[in-house]
Formats: sequence, structure tokens, C-alpha cells
Amino acid sequence: MFTKKRFFVCVFAVMVQIFLAAQTHISVPLGHPIYHVIEQAQVRGLHRFIPLVRPYTRAQVLSIVDEILNNDANLRFGGLTPAERRILLQFRQELNPGRGGLDLIRGRISTEHTWNDVYFSGELGFGFSLGFSAAAFPIARGFQGPAFDPHNLPDPDDPYFLFAGANHPASGDFLWGTDSEFINFHFHGDLGENVSYGLAFVGTIVRAPRSTLGRVNTFYPGWQGNPVYDPARENRVIFTHSEPLTHFPFSHRRNWHGSVWFPHDIGAGGFEPWPYTVAIGHMMLPELAGTLLNNRVTYRIARLDREWGAMSNSASLVFNESAQSFLAAEITFEPFPWFSFSGLTGVLDYDPFMREFGGGSGLKAAAEVFQNAFSINVAQFSFRNFFRFDLGSAVIWPKRFHLGYFFPLADSFFAQLPSGDFDNAAVFLNLMGQYPGLGKLWFSLFLDEASPSDVTRDFFNMSRMMYAYQVGVTVHVPWFRRLAFNSLTVSYTRIEPYTFSHTREHIPGYGDLPMETNWVTFGRALGHHLPPNSDELLVRFTAMPVPGSMINFQYQMIRHGADYGDRAVSGSSRWSELAPHRQHLRKFFLRDGAYRWMHIFRLGGSHSFVSSNLPLSVFAEIGAVYSFFTDISGEPNSNIGPSPFRRVNTPQYPRTLSFIGALGVRIFPKW
Repeated sequence: MFTKKRFFVCVFAVMVQIFLAAQTHISVPLGHPIYHVIEQAQVRGLHRFIPLVRPYTRAQVLSIVDEILNNDANLRFGGLTPAERRILLQFRQELNPGRGGLDLIRGRISTEHTWNDVYFSGELGFGFSLGFSAAAFPIARGFQGPAFDPHNLPDPDDPYFLFAGANHPASGDFLWGTDSEFINFHFHGDLGENVSYGLAFVGTIVRAPRSTLGRVNTFYPGWQGNPVYDPARENRVIFTHSEPLTHFPFSHRRNWHGSVWFPHDIGAGGFEPWPYTVAIGHMMLPELAGTLLNNRVTYRIARLDREWGAMSNSASLVFNESAQSFLAAEITFEPFPWFSFSGLTGVLDYDPFMREFGGGSGLKAAAEVFQNAFSINVAQFSFRNFFRFDLGSAVIWPKRFHLGYFFPLADSFFAQLPSGDFDNAAVFLNLMGQYPGLGKLWFSLFLDEASPSDVTRDFFNMSRMMYAYQVGVTVHVPWFRRLAFNSLTVSYTRIEPYTFSHTREHIPGYGDLPMETNWVTFGRALGHHLPPNSDELLVRFTAMPVPGSMINFQYQMIRHGADYGDRAVSGSSRWSELAPHRQHLRKFFLRDGAYRWMHIFRLGGSHSFVSSNLPLSVFAEIGAVYSFFTDISGEPNSNIGPSPFRRVNTPQYPRTLSFIGALGVRIFPKW
């Protein structure tokens, strides 16, 4: 009897033969829905564990799709629904289209030929996108601090000193932003069977309003008589800005490199650090990738978004996909199905707002104190579809020739010890177990720095113990089987104070300026999106109701120590640094100063019309953010012990409610 399942298997077998010759090693961008499908296929036992070094290449993704469909044909751990098979086949066709000619639906022209027995292919593509977002504030205090004048600073004894220049939203405010691409050209292809190349140029139109919250002394002053302001450390008192107000907290990404230009001043002198009004930016994204030793070794030199060691998508503590892209070289060696080893070294981007830290002026002032590279190595072990274990190290290091960081087989944590402890090194591990077809449970740990003398004495209360951890569970919900590839994820993440930050160091070869070595690139977190001294409870449901569509509902409760003002909690900023007597400072989460509590509700979705021969896709998201502050009655950072906290609603630390929405369309979408 010729069943529906056999029909799909036959169609799949024909497609394998058609597309086999057109595979490529160019990466599939993070954010593509196929990564959600891969994660759910692993949870359901339809695909083996693979290295958690994303993004994957097109060839890798196509191989994964093959394995999922083959395992489904063998009825392993429950089969795919007809809708899920259609989704997989659609992804397969999309990621490996036929070459030769013009494709007006996806906006590309491609060719392939063989010259002197060497295969060559090329594809020139273009596209556009329009994205708008808005936020309304029915509840907000609208605090306005005194004007900031660097030549006429307020009295340090004035309680409003640290709120100089503050500008908070007010009730009734309505803000809008844009995140559009007025041009997106890419050119990529293959050189033979084992090497691929790519280059993309993106021009953007952006507007991302945000507020100035206040100022903070990032150097803990508790051991120098507790001064509010120390002129000798003037360059450590910095402005603190909110997350972009027309985006959900910790979700905005800068879709430009370096600085932006305002339309009235496009030129070398028009570099600006932030698009408070409509501005123009650009991105260049090169990529060279390939394989060796019969696909056992994969290498890549590229500037693109990455995520390493994430037990669930967007969950990595050490190298998260929320980080800004930077140029890096990476390699992955997978000698056995149960073991892989990966290494990466790249150069990070400075934040234009760091001009106040440097000794010069303009862009050079920002760059001269941030000359950092980043290296990471990770070994990953797995046992069938039931258990996996990852162990690795990473380091932020001012650029200089250090072979111990370049060489993938040399551990970064140990490489710094014989060469001087000038760098910010860390170790991390992941443990995950799962029952195929039901769900998975994981634990992740990131250890930044620790004082051996205090490990056994008071590990959990000493600020010198800088670590982060995460526990989570993901399950497939069988009651919603009509919703293809559905999943429910619940996780808890805790980031301790000063984690991802570091004391500024005087580095040999860099003069008298103290160099920044925090876990940051282009002003964004390199690790988890949460700042230090935070925790998060996350509940997320994701599904694909029909081919081409994806829906997502998410709730987050985030608590974060205030990183601005006179009630700020030490170690709550990524720019924080401990005083020399740092071994004695203690931490008491929620009970040592002011903390912001955020309740975030988000509902979003997207749909592609490419399968209906329309060259566009749409996406939308709506939600609300309700936040308030708690505070203690005594002095913050007293180092005495935990204090009772209460809810407050002051001009500087107000209760706020905002409604946020976003809507966009991609023309000639690539996915």
C-alpha cells in the first residue's frame, strides 16, 4: 500500500539527488527558524548531538535535515507529522536552490560551471527591509536631573550629583524607532567542493531612542572613606543609559558597525556613537569557510553572529548570539561522533561611548583604552542521544602576540599564568541529559574569577567570587502536536556581581592608560545578555503552525541591581571594577541597595510568502514591560549583612509601564 509517508520519502530521495551537487559551506545566519527545528529534532531523538558551535554551514544543515527525515522513516522515537515533513522539505529547497539564472522571488542571480576540472559557483543577491517599532508609556515619572556641565560639576555632597544629565520617560510619552535596511547586497559561492566564500554589504537606517539614567562610579570606593566623587578617578564616573526604549529589554542589536552618520553631516567628521534620531549606518560581513579531512574539520574566517556552548538557543553564558558580530577565525575538529573540539580567536570592537575613558579625543580616545581580542576553546562529549558534557575556557586579552591564545589546543586559562595575569580569563562547563521524545534538562556554569582563600570560607557571599549559572528544561508538548516543532522552555539564570567585568589593567606596551578588559564588544555583552548582579526567570513557548510561519510567546522576570544613582549596588555594571581590597566586599542579592524588577510579556510571529511566489516576508511583535524598584532602608553596599527591602517609587527609581510593538517586512527575503 502506497502510504502518504512513503510518498514523502520518495520525494525526499529524488530531491537529495537533485541538490547534492550544490551544497555550500557558507553559514546559515543565527535567527533562521531551522535552528529551532534542529533543537527540537534532537530533543525528540531524530538527530544526534552535534557540536554546539553555531552558526552551521548550509552543508551541515542539509545533512542534519537528511538525518531527521531518515530517522523518521525508521520510526525512531515517534515520527514527524505531515506538516513537519513539509517544513523540512521547504527548508531544504530554500537552503540549496538550483543555480543558474535569475530568481525574482528571492532577489538573486546565480551561475555555476567547471573550469579546468574545478567547480565554481557564484550568487549575487539583493534585498531590502522596513522595520518600525514604538513604545507608549502610560505610567512613568519623567525625572529630569540637573544639566551636566563637565566644566561646572555639582557639589559631590549634593544627592542629585549622580543624576546630572538624567532624562527619564514621562507618562504619556510615545516614542518610535526604525531598524531598516535600504540596501543589502551579498555575493557568495563555492570554489571546488571544500571551500566557500561570501561577502555582504548592508546599509541601514536606524533610530533607537533611549534615556540617560544617571551616572555611576564604576570603581568601588568603599575602602577610601566612601567618597561619592573622587577627582583622581574622574574617568571612572560614567553615564548609564537605558536599553533602547522602543525595544524589549536586552533584545536590541546594533545593526551598524563603528559609528552612525546623521543625514545632515555625512562625512569623516560626522561619526556619532548613537542614533537618537534618524541616522545611517553600514555593515560589511565577509566570510571564508571550508572543510578538510572528509568533513571532519570545519574552518571559518568571518564576521558574523555566533553562539557557542548554548544548551538552548540564545542561552549561552560565555558566547551568546545576542553579542555583536566581530571578525574571528575558528576551527572545529570532530574525529568521532561522540567528541569534538573547537577553537576561535577574534578581535573585538570598541564602544564609541568610551571616549570619556581615553586620554585623547574623538574615536581614538575610545579605541586607545579598548584594544581587545577574544579566544575561546571548548571540548564537547556526548553519549548517544541521552547525555552531553562541555568543558572550555575563554579569555579577553589586549591585542599582542600570545601564541597560547592563538593555538586552539592550548588552554586559555592556563596560558595566561606563565605570561603574567594581565587578562580576563574564565572557564565554563555544561551538563545536559535528555529522554528522547520527552525533553531535556541542563545546567551551565561560567566561572570568571575566584579567590582561592575564600572558596571554602564564604563562596556565595564574597564579591570576589564572580560566576554565573543557569538551569533549564525544554519539553516537547504532545498535546499541541498540530503545532509543528512546538517546545516549552523554562530556565533560571543568575549572574553574580562583577561577573563579565574586570579591573582595568596597565598592559605592557600600552603606556600609562588603564586598559578595559570586560566581557564586551561594541558596547554589548559578549556573554549572556543579562548584566552583572541580575537574575532571570524565563518561560518561552515556540511553534511553527504552518510552513513558513513561526510564533513565539515569552515571559521574563528580570531583577537587576541599580547601576546608577546614589543607591547603586556595587558590581551591577559591565564597567564595574573592584577596589584593591576586593577580597572583603560581600554581596547580598536584593538586600544591599536598589534593585529593578521587570516583568516582560512578548508575543511575536513571522510568515514568509515565498512558497506562494510572493517575494516578501512579514514579522510582528507586541508586548508589555512593567517594572518597579525595591530598596533597603540603610546605606547601600554597607558590607554588614543583608537588610530588609521594600518597594519604592521615587523620581530616580520609578514604577514604569510601557507597551511595545514592532512591525516589519522583508522584500526578497533570504529566509
